[in-house]
Amino acid sequence: METAEKQLSLLLVDDDAELCAMMKEFFAEAGHRLDCAYNGQDGLSRALNGSYDLAILDVMLPVFDGLALLQQLRRRKDLPVIMLTARVQQPDRILGLNAGADDYLPKPFDPDELLARIRAVLRRTDGAKRRGDTVLTVGDIQLNPTTREARIAGSPVELTEVEFDLLEMLMRSAGRIVSRDEITLALFEREATPYDRFLDVHISHLRKKLDGGRKLIRAVRGVGYVFTGAA
Repeated sequence: METAEKQLSLLLVDDDAELCAMMKEFFAEAGHRLDCAYNGQDGLSRALNGSYDLAILDVMLPVFDGLALLQQLRRRKDLPVIMLTARVQQPDRILGLNAGADDYLPKPFDPDELLARIRAVLRRTDGAKRRGDTVLTVGDIQLNPTTREARIAGSPVELTEVEFDLLEMLMRSAGRIVSRDEITLALFEREATPYDRFLDVHISHLRKKLDGGRKLIRAVRGVGYVFTGAA
């Protein structure tokens, strides 16, 4: 007997009223609640003051855009976010990831794929919060899965949810090459594509925050990445 899925409370920030109405109906039929905001200012206010499981932000918004909204939200609240971007706007996708988005989906999109992405992000973030593992240590890098804290030689390092989960996976496999497909399937529940920069952006962020001139995360061309934990 299948267990009923938890009703999700979602926020969509998009100035396309027709799309919002369609998505509201789609999520209601799927058993979830979707609230809508039509500009960046209202979206930020709702995201900060409401009790949502996840926010979906369009890049192009009135008042201030989705990237500015995401940057302000990340400074004040830990809320999973999926960005919506025009299919041709690859720079916007990279900027969204740089600002701390958990995932992105190009427009136009299939509502069923959006729901699948939402479930994948929430399974990953919820699973990470439930874990009570002991502190992981490789070289001078320490991760505490319970408190979601990272340290280098005792000094704290601020990581996003995605960066923390990615680093945890690599540290648990320290010394072993982890393929791109293995990472994307485990963390994002989809296979990597040749033109998908999602993983590359987060690896780049981790290197900047952790390496300090060292090469703790080494790329193996055409295969994946290996965490060495040493210079």
